[in-house]
Amino acid sequence: MEKKENIQISLDDINEDDIPAKIPAKFINSRIVIFNPLYASYLYVKEKFFGSPLGISKPRLEYFHKPSELSVIEAYYLLENDKITIFDVKRKKDLSAKEFFEIAKQIHHKFEEKYVIYKDLREKGYIPRPGLKFGADFVVYKKGPGLEHSPFIVHVLPHESKISAIDMVRAGRLATSVRKKFVIANPQTINYYFFTWFKP
Repeated sequence: MEKKENIQISLDDINEDDIPAKIPAKFINSRIVIFNPLYASYLYVKEKFFGSPLGISKPRLEYFHKPSELSVIEAYYLLENDKITIFDVKRKKDLSAKEFFEIAKQIHHKFEEKYVIYKDLREKGYIPRPGLKFGADFVVYKKGPGLEHSPFIVHVLPHESKISAIDMVRAGRLATSVRKKFVIANPQTINYYFFTWFKP
């Protein structure tokens, strides 16, 4: 039986003419998937860490042979910026940004509020990634995952929402245990509140 060689391809060797102006993605059962591994790799490596390659927990900064899944927030950001198209498999049509926005509000909790903060962080040059494993909305990098430990975890708190003192202590302890700063983001004013815990 022949052994397959694991050939590593650098994205620096890829001709950018091979990448369409708008990368095609598919909307399937509330998931947004980029099936072409070259396009998925390009969005992750060259466009600053969009998507998560399926079956790879810690992707390297190189071409990977897997499709990737975009979060709803990432997908809308890329669609709004004309970086991707989203084909709705059920409706058998490409979705406009307006159509996808309405869908996103239905399938993603706090979508509008989170998107305001996500977009602001991206425009400031940060790289926000899903922060579920840290119990927050985003984990935020300056350079990117795999290049550094993220310095912040961000919780988006809509204006009318409340956070209890116990929840704040829990979040602060978690952030401290993983050596990150805990940040509350207000989407109405686009302000950020940093919390630092110290021993008296």
